[in-house]
Amino acid sequence: MTSKWIFPDHVFDGQTLRRGLAIQSQQGRVVELCPVEAVPVDARIFQVAGTVSPGFVDLQVNGGGGVLLNQCPTPEGMRAIALAHRQFGTVAVTPTVITDTHDVVAAAADAAIRANGDSGIVGLHIEGPHISKVRRGTHDAQFVRPMDDATIGVVAKLRSAGISTMITLAPEAATLDQIAKLAALGAVVSLGHTNATSEQMTAAFAAGASCATHLFNAMSPMLNRSPGAVGAVINSQAYAGIICDGYHVADEMVGLAIRARPVPNRMFLVSDAMPTVGGPNAFELYGNTISLKQGQLVNAEGSLAGAHITMAQSFQRLVSVVGVDKETALQMAVTVPADVLKQPELAAVVGRSVDDLLVLGIDFTVVGTLGDQIGTSNDAFASHVP
Repeated sequence: MTSKWIFPDHVFDGQTLRRGLAIQSQQGRVVELCPVEAVPVDARIFQVAGTVSPGFVDLQVNGGGGVLLNQCPTPEGMRAIALAHRQFGTVAVTPTVITDTHDVVAAAADAAIRANGDSGIVGLHIEGPHISKVRRGTHDAQFVRPMDDATIGVVAKLRSAGISTMITLAPEAATLDQIAKLAALGAVVSLGHTNATSEQMTAAFAAGASCATHLFNAMSPMLNRSPGAVGAVINSQAYAGIICDGYHVADEMVGLAIRARPVPNRMFLVSDAMPTVGGPNAFELYGNTISLKQGQLVNAEGSLAGAHITMAQSFQRLVSVVGVDKETALQMAVTVPADVLKQPELAAVVGRSVDDLLVLGIDFTVVGTLGDQIGTSNDAFASHVP
């Protein structure tokens, strides 16, 4: 069997950024990482400038390619969203259904079961409807409600089918027993869209919640005498997603939160992307038009309604603007979200298709896939959001 040996400047192996490694691929799949000096002298060698890394993993993707999951909760809708983000280097997504009727949430769950593993679909994120009306953001208040057996049943169905499931809820919208039940099912219970006190947050973490949704956004703030939800998350050992687009959270606050966590490898990037990524500059949400204006998605009142950013752009901003070192930034874009889902293979190089591995340039932007670089890719790839 003919092998290809690739010599990149650096390889991110899912944990560490390393020099002096060669990648061996056979039939478009990586079979080995080894020191350059161990490569056979008669090997077919491809020099690749830049860093090779597993593709990005995004756990909060509302839409893409002109499709909003709430409006198209089908396998076809999920595939369209996943493929839209794959153009920009995100190879694994959990499509995200936001606050809506039970029927929409149930349809999204059925679609996730049918589409799992296709086009990089690796689970489902249910964001709401069991959230705080005070901190609901763009979520429609008419659908916000306390946790109920119907949603727990949907999560149980997903987990029995082996689907990685994240559910965002507010502690004040669920009992501790309900949180414990969801965690016992194997769901990732993520706290968000909440006006909870620090004490309520801490109790929810103790009950089984293990994550927080878009830190700082739609959360009770951290004040000098009241840590709020934000302070509770930062002081905890829970995972926390964060949006790094320069609009949702100030760059200085992103850096502060990363530095302030008591344990490493708990922060991860999310895009919170909407249909405008790889799609038109406007879409409908709850019957209202959301438009892209100067890089921000806003509703008629001028409030933020999701994000227009890719994981590639988020990673680049994290390194070049926030000042996070490249290894830590790659962990936040690849390794930590894979850990959240308990899918470590998503952060691996060995065993992966060359179309699931990225080549990053010296300026931290995504050049393309490794398959592009060595001429075996069938994927279309773009390096910017239109």
